[in-house]
Amino acid sequence: MLDIALIRKTPDEIKARLAGRAGDWTAQIDAVLRCDSQRRQAETKLQQLQADRNRISKEIGAKKKAGEDTSEIEAQVRGFGEDMKRLNEETTALDTEQRDLLLGIPNVPHEQCPVGTDAAANPELRAWGAKPAFTFQPKSHLDLGAKHSLFDFDRATKIAGPAFTCYTGPGARLERALVNFLLDTHTRPHTQTQGGGYTEIAPPLLVNAEALIGTTQLPKFADQLYHCPEDGLYLVPTAEVPVTNLHRDEILKMEQLPLRYTAYTPCFRREAGAAGLGTRGLIRMHQFDKVELVKICHPSQSMAELESLTADAEKILQALGLHYRIIELCTGDLGFGSTKTYDIEVWAPGQGAYLEVSSCSNFADYQARRMALRFKDEHGKNQFCHTLNGSGTALARLYVALLENHQQPDGSITIPEPLRPYFGAEKIG
Repeated sequence: MLDIALIRKTPDEIKARLAGRAGDWTAQIDAVLRCDSQRRQAETKLQQLQADRNRISKEIGAKKKAGEDTSEIEAQVRGFGEDMKRLNEETTALDTEQRDLLLGIPNVPHEQCPVGTDAAANPELRAWGAKPAFTFQPKSHLDLGAKHSLFDFDRATKIAGPAFTCYTGPGARLERALVNFLLDTHTRPHTQTQGGGYTEIAPPLLVNAEALIGTTQLPKFADQLYHCPEDGLYLVPTAEVPVTNLHRDEILKMEQLPLRYTAYTPCFRREAGAAGLGTRGLIRMHQFDKVELVKICHPSQSMAELESLTADAEKILQALGLHYRIIELCTGDLGFGSTKTYDIEVWAPGQGAYLEVSSCSNFADYQARRMALRFKDEHGKNQFCHTLNGSGTALARLYVALLENHQQPDGSITIPEPLRPYFGAEKIG
């Protein structure tokens, strides 16, 4: 969440920077400022009463020692207790109200974030490789999957409902090969570049509400989460949630930074998109696999870490020979908690479209404030860390792109060379 001291000091600047986002946030900023003013006034009155009670209590002690009557002044002190109880309740309620208001305000876009109202204003920064040139009409992953019995939507729907699948035979082996390839690539230091070297985490797949508040899924996106109310737990929508929360409520040493983690988890999301074009097959699912990259770093390094995080995700697509492009999100398309985001979109010839396979974001101190995640700087002062994450990558769409880009005229699918040791064959079919 945003720093209330910064909002209090520069409200007009915060309003101006939030103006580029979707929605009108002026009223929300004004509301949190009113609440903050009331809270501070109540706290000042409470502190004054505490000081007066302490002073008078000393007077009572002195009068009793001198043998004087203290009944009247003691009654006055008892009245202070009632007022202090009321003010304590008032400040607690205002504290809760202020936190709730702050949780509903998005992060401010970075100063260099392109201004725009929606995805149409997102600039393309660069591209890698070229679209494959086919001498035949390329098939979709649905046709290829049916030909080689790679996945089964009908039986998955029978078991769980729409927007689920069962990977089968070589399809299941390919999914497992991709997971292991991604994890090995990110955990083993790259010998010729400055990537890799992430610490692998195998986190819980159920998390509490506090973890989801920390990474901004709650309260705003509650309707997209699978909730187990009897236990107060939620299925993870992404490994970002448990992994970023590993150090919640901790004060790290500065020399520990940056921390770099990677994790594979299934991801569970209620929102699977509207039915129709672009939602058939593996592109939008209620459950999908993902390898996530998370960084916790010093504030001065977070923009450089965003560039290296994006490059680490790109290395996967380069190794698999997949054409992709990098899009920077404009202010109106930026995620709720992000201050700057790059989307990586891979070309899927069977769809005739680019598919987002990774969204690499810098949250600055926005998540860290929610999680009370800090480090002790060189002066011994506690500072909020900066957090980043990105998919390294989302497997369902990577799977789609792999099948559609590497299909052959006879309908077989060539397995890229770096993936072959994991898959155990050079092709499918």
